[in-house]
Amino acid sequence: MIRPRHSVAAVLAAALAACASAPMHYYTLVAPAPPAPAPAAASAPLRFELLPVGIPAQVDQPQLVVREGGQGVAVLQGRRWIAPLADEVRGALSADLSRELGAQDVTGLPAGNGPVLRIKVDLRRFDSVPGRYALIDATWSVRALQGGAPLACTSRVEENVGEGFDALVAGHQRALAALAAGIAGAARALAAGQATCPAG
Repeated sequence: MIRPRHSVAAVLAAALAACASAPMHYYTLVAPAPPAPAPAAASAPLRFELLPVGIPAQVDQPQLVVREGGQGVAVLQGRRWIAPLADEVRGALSADLSRELGAQDVTGLPAGNGPVLRIKVDLRRFDSVPGRYALIDATWSVRALQGGAPLACTSRVEENVGEGFDALVAGHQRALAALAAGIAGAARALAAGQATCPAG
């Protein structure tokens, strides 16, 4: 049986309307910048290089990937990161480290005066459970480019989150900020000649 042409057109139009009615939502892990702090006392400038961040393959997607139950996951087609997840994580950590250290991320910039620390972060887990928690588990290292052995550490941060995807992303922002605070503390200690990983 041949379907009338106008009927096919109507079906296509309805399908396109259904697609158009589902808006796309975009998210970022880079938290809004807080108010600038009061100028600190002059000290030797501390700079850092943050290398590209490793991301678990399971969540390295344009879409948000969330856990469902013990074994299931869902890829949320209508909810996406504004940039590749590795870039989002690196951007968030760079901003948080700059704030924690009062320092500049000089990755890709010409070498200058003052000490430079090289920071490498690899996420082993980046778990998202809406309404429950956002979790990151990371290995990371800090070393002075002027010499010395690197400090290698691990961190696991879990943040409780409320309902909704905005709350979930905000939980990951807090988790990354906590990770950056731990790295910054170790970086300051390393610059002072002490190699100590943070607890947790």
